[in-house]
Amino acid sequence: MELVYRPRRLRSGETIRRMCRETRLSADSLIYPIFVDETLSGRRPIDSLPGQYHYGLDTVCEAVRECVDAGVKSCILFGIPAKKDALGSSAWDPEGVIQKAIRAIKSAYPEFYVVTDVCMCEYTDHGHCGALCGEQVDNDETLELLAKTALSHARAGADMVAPSDMMDGRVAAIRAALDADGFTNVPIMAYSAKYASAFYGPFRDAAGSAPSFGDRRGYQMDPHNRREAKKECALDVREGADVIMVKPALSYLDIIRECADAFDVPMAAYSVSGEYAMIKAAAQVGLIDEHRVMCESALSIFRAGASILITYYAKELAKAIREGEIG
Repeated sequence: MELVYRPRRLRSGETIRRMCRETRLSADSLIYPIFVDETLSGRRPIDSLPGQYHYGLDTVCEAVRECVDAGVKSCILFGIPAKKDALGSSAWDPEGVIQKAIRAIKSAYPEFYVVTDVCMCEYTDHGHCGALCGEQVDNDETLELLAKTALSHARAGADMVAPSDMMDGRVAAIRAALDADGFTNVPIMAYSAKYASAFYGPFRDAAGSAPSFGDRRGYQMDPHNRREAKKECALDVREGADVIMVKPALSYLDIIRECADAFDVPMAAYSVSGEYAMIKAAAQVGLIDEHRVMCESALSIFRAGASILITYYAKELAKAIREGEIG
């Protein structure tokens, strides 16, 4: 048989396979989520997220040290405040849990890159992502609260702010507030296409952010919609987003691909708590090889077009990349 082209030639050994890879991974592209609980001393396991912890303000730098030791250079902070109210006022308190955590991290690890989640759901007593008007979130009133929160994070030393609320116009409001206060160089990573997903369950348990009534389908995206994601990303880019994001990741690889192709800004993806918990649960009963599935899942997200990945597996992935198991 005469075959001019044999694709297997480029798969015959590890060296040639690595040489011809189309997708390359780097630990520089990984962001690790850290939950900081204002009421906690030490650290406490998160039952719904095996291997993850709540950290007190006295131990948050231990979480960062573990990242640094693993080769991860960035985190995204989520706060659990001691007090909640209808407006989530702890979110922009200069002495709030995230503001204190930023200062602690920057004091100990000034080069470590700190991203902050900007939303109200962890801070409101009703669990929704903004100020309420009746049982609906008031979009425009919430913009002012988000801008105040992002500005308080920047003043505390955050390197980047990441609004996750899905209010219309929040990128413009935050950009204007940051610029007016001299933080023109603080970038915004917008949760641009954030779907109303069933994959968030473990996170809501970890962050204490489940809504006390209703759901978030009135502001997060309908999972049926594809073209709408491009519209949301376009709006955020027009308003000044430096990075756009698709969330969740694995069930929305098509959205990552389309938006990465359509917009000339970095594309982030969030491999969310439910994705992580499913891998952990399947591995625990021996159905899968956790390490290989972790690597393959991350690879699929980067192959789809992501250039930044927020993942609970960041430390393990950094090790796998360093040791040549993936990359």
